[in-house]
Amino acid sequence: MQTPLPEHKSELLKRLARVEGQIRGIQKLIQSDTECEQVLQQMTAARRALDKAFFEMLACVIESNVIEESCDKPVADRMSEVKALLTKYA
Repeated sequence: MQTPLPEHKSELLKRLARVEGQIRGIQKLIQSDTECEQVLQQMTAARRALDKAFFEMLACVIESNVIEESCDKPVADRMSEVKALLTKYA
C-alpha cells in the first residue's frame, strides 16, 4: 500500500483538523449543559465530516492500487486488495 498523494494528504489533514475542532466544540457543549438534541446535531455533523475523510482516504487507496498503471501487480490482484480493504473497513 502507498501513502496518500500530496494533494490528498493536504486535503485530508485539513478535513481532519475541522473534525477535531467540531469534537472540541461538542465537548464544550456538553460541559455547558447544552440540550441533548443540539449536542446530537453537532455529533452528526462531526460524524459525517469524519465519514467524508474516510471516503477520501478510500478513494486514495483505490486510485493508488487500481488506476495507477506503474504498479507491477495484475489488475485482478489489485482489485482483490481493494475488496479486502472494503470488507475490513466498510
